[in-house]
Amino acid sequence: MNASPIPGTVHLVDLDGTMLTKHDKGKKEVVLIPPPSSNPNDPLNWSPKRKVIATACVCLYTLAVGFPSAAIYSVLVPISINTGIPIATLNDGTGYMFLFFGWGCAIWQPLALQYGKRPVYLFSVLATLGLTMWGPYAKTNGQWIASKILQGFFGAPIESLCEISMADIHFTHNRGSYMTLYAFFLAGSNYIAPVFAGFIADGQGWRWVLYWCAIFLGLVFILLFFFMEETNYDRPAGAFTVVMDEISEDPIQITPNEKTNSSKNFKPQNISSIDSTEESSKNFWQKLSMKDKPRPFKQFIFILKQPFTFFTFPVVVYAGFAYGSSLIWFNVLNATTSLILSSPPYNFKPSMVGLSYLSPFLGSSLSTVWSGMLGDRIILAIARRHKGRMEPEDRLWLFTLTALFCPVGLILWGVGAAHEIHWFGLIVATFILAASIFIAIPVSCNYVIDTYQQLSGQAMVTVIIVRNTMSFVINYGITPWVRNTGLRNCFVAAAFISLAQSLVFLLFVKWGKRMRIASKDRYWKMVNESATMGCSH
Repeated sequence: MNASPIPGTVHLVDLDGTMLTKHDKGKKEVVLIPPPSSNPNDPLNWSPKRKVIATACVCLYTLAVGFPSAAIYSVLVPISINTGIPIATLNDGTGYMFLFFGWGCAIWQPLALQYGKRPVYLFSVLATLGLTMWGPYAKTNGQWIASKILQGFFGAPIESLCEISMADIHFTHNRGSYMTLYAFFLAGSNYIAPVFAGFIADGQGWRWVLYWCAIFLGLVFILLFFFMEETNYDRPAGAFTVVMDEISEDPIQITPNEKTNSSKNFKPQNISSIDSTEESSKNFWQKLSMKDKPRPFKQFIFILKQPFTFFTFPVVVYAGFAYGSSLIWFNVLNATTSLILSSPPYNFKPSMVGLSYLSPFLGSSLSTVWSGMLGDRIILAIARRHKGRMEPEDRLWLFTLTALFCPVGLILWGVGAAHEIHWFGLIVATFILAASIFIAIPVSCNYVIDTYQQLSGQAMVTVIIVRNTMSFVINYGITPWVRNTGLRNCFVAAAFISLAQSLVFLLFVKWGKRMRIASKDRYWKMVNESATMGCSH
């Protein structure tokens, strides 16, 4: 082992005021991570107004692509009655869509890092618009499944590219809040879309649910074309060295001889290379360009392979597991909501089934306070207690509420429905369930980005592939699971499974740093290879 920097361990708080790097203007002791360059086109240097517009565009894209993927949740029964497609097939289609939301990232993420995020976002919106218009005309099981597979593939940037766009423009000490904002729009689109869909289906028919989604996509495309900027910026790995630890306080000891040979595998570029002021700030028309900085095609092939290498990094795989193990209960909720509330003794109309999604929306809204603003404050407080040092595992403590409340929500929903409790009890269950599972989105994404920030774009692809493969499995199996075991037994089992899944975070709080230390030689080798290829983002 050598004493090269430990991925993710950084000095976030400069308690003594001795660090020669840039600090936050409002909180003087907080170190800016990543350290920004002096280039006016570095997204980290953008004005607050410009950052707000960029953040709003990412959230708007998330809303536009998320709406058509979730709008049908409250109208599954009318779709099945009118088309003859079984509800099981409709749920299978959702499963395939989520599968390709994940695996599609393996193609779109390298394309975005190679040719620019802006053109990928815009093409994704247009493709989703076309596929949304296909949905109302799908008359067979095969057509429905095909439309969902393609919708998942072309909408895949919603899953992994948005997180990287947020990391492009926001610093570590406040990224949790902005990542939570993205997560709110991601989850919110899934909860609000069925609300509108129910009323639209009652008034105009279920096909107009998708027509209105297509109209919204068209409007969003226009807005993004004129206001969404490119956020790709080649940031050398050496930019991070000033804020990273070289020696661990972990029980694994480093000998003096190893310290002497510490930089064998870590050869960062000169940090002065990023402090270029030669470029002038882009004008409005330059910001509309669809061309990013030209890069050799071999770089695309190189980036294409890296996510599969990250399958050997325990921290990345765990982040995908934590994200996926929460998301599967969201999928279970979606797959059973229309089925339960449309049936006796509740007999909800589609509009009322849709209106019930306001409850999980409110639950997610409340959860943003915990995982966003309070989460960032907790991270800073822990860093101050640890002499200014921040470990990525510090964020994992936010999963405590997931472990406490997710099992409660599952039991109240499934067992309550089996015993035909008052409908308000089920609404409370969806509130609790949504609030608890929402936490996984920003926490899991930030854990990976905090740890492997130099290659976070590639690492996030691995996270989403793991997450969405889990979602596919549960979507494929939820209908027979409920049918064969009954609501009560199904959701009692689900509650205990969710408790076990949630508590895995304690293993990474305990041993996560050891795993990062064990992976650091391979990681810095990947970083150096990427820098040589010109792939630093």
